[in-house]
Amino acid sequence: MRQAIYLFCWLILVLIWSFNSTTKKMKYLPLGDSYTICTGAKAEESWPVILTKHLIENNVNCLLMDNPARNGFSTQNLIDTELPLVKKYNPDFVTLLIGVNDWVRGITKEQFEKNLNFILDDLQKNLIKQNNILLITIPDFGVTPRGKEYSNGRNISEGILAFNSILKKESSERGLPLVDIFPISKKMGEDGSLVAKDGLHPSNKEYSIWESFILQACLEMLQTKNKKSGS
Repeated sequence: MRQAIYLFCWLILVLIWSFNSTTKKMKYLPLGDSYTICTGAKAEESWPVILTKHLIENNVNCLLMDNPARNGFSTQNLIDTELPLVKKYNPDFVTLLIGVNDWVRGITKEQFEKNLNFILDDLQKNLIKQNNILLITIPDFGVTPRGKEYSNGRNISEGILAFNSILKKESSERGLPLVDIFPISKKMGEDGSLVAKDGLHPSNKEYSIWESFILQACLEMLQTKNKKSGS
């Protein structure tokens, strides 16, 4: 009789654990600047919102905790304002798209790399799974109608590529996934529908294109990699 009661209780616990496991939402926190808050598009058209919806449709039960990214944010702004939210929300995964405003303000490659390393070190220290960080390269805003207004006489494409090379290096050395939207963003110079009304930021159509690539990388990161790690 006692064994039967024990078996019954064990089965109940297993059922409760299974239910909680299948219904637990993965907490998502996007980090970045105007390209993450999606200046030039409506809030519901932002790629983090669309990404969350598409992940759910692909059986990744996730919850968008917040979008703390802001127009004009640099790596230092992210360190000061966004990183503290990682401890607050304790996300299961993050996306990181930052750096364009560092370049615009003349921050050196060395300082950008130093700040980026600080951000990644802090994220890997505080995330539940330290490799659940999806890096996204900086787009080439120089192809937009107003892009050259922010060049200060410099070659925008070359400058952004130099910063992106640092992102790619960290991705490779740390084993973090990366989505390269730089080549995709070049099409903003050929198709006006991909540029927002301000003549500088992407349109909702361009953000949607980015999201399709980010989605695939997220699915691989959250489903394939985590299965391999036994989680």
